[in-house]
Amino acid sequence: MLLDLIYPPVCGICDKINKKNLCKKCELKIKKYEINKIEDYRNDNLKYFDYQIKVFRYENIIREKIIDYKFNEKAYLYKTFEKMILKTKKTYSFLKKYDIILYVPMFKKHKLIRGYNQSELIARKISDTLGITLEKNNLTKVINTKKQSTLTKSERERNVKNAFKLKNPEKIKDKKVILFDDIYTTGSTVNECSKILKKAGATEIAILTIAVD
Repeated sequence: MLLDLIYPPVCGICDKINKKNLCKKCELKIKKYEINKIEDYRNDNLKYFDYQIKVFRYENIIREKIIDYKFNEKAYLYKTFEKMILKTKKTYSFLKKYDIILYVPMFKKHKLIRGYNQSELIARKISDTLGITLEKNNLTKVINTKKQSTLTKSERERNVKNAFKLKNPEKIKDKKVILFDDIYTTGSTVNECSKILKKAGATEIAILTIAVD
């Protein structure tokens, strides 16, 4: 990847050179924000996804680094976030059993402005590490919605309704799917995407995010 040639390997938390992209000192520093829970939603009739992997709380240094990653042109942080997400054996082993990984897409115009989809970069790295297929550009955003952060829970649900579609739904049929996004707040976006994936025949869906707000 071009980003790997442009940026040297650094720990994304302290910005010091580190071949593993997360140094031991910073690994201990972020430990206080860990959740590391796998929630089972199979009996929740309001959710289309089956599991949610809760990795970190959206607080302090975690929040700062995600904002840097999304808005301050620090695309190289995707390598550190991938290490943070998969560093526990519990999470790694759980995700390893899935067939494919997708990511929540951005509206085309917004991706062009930012230059990258932050969720896509991390999903690609997770795909490489786990050895599972990345379904790139299959799930697309077809409506330019309002920013979710400016809306109430009910407004968020209406905002994303019918905003996404699958280009190749046949690639989802009978597959166990990881759906990746950067932050989980109310879950409206990932639930809407999960509805489409289940309609296409996904047998199981796990929601994975860096942090939960």
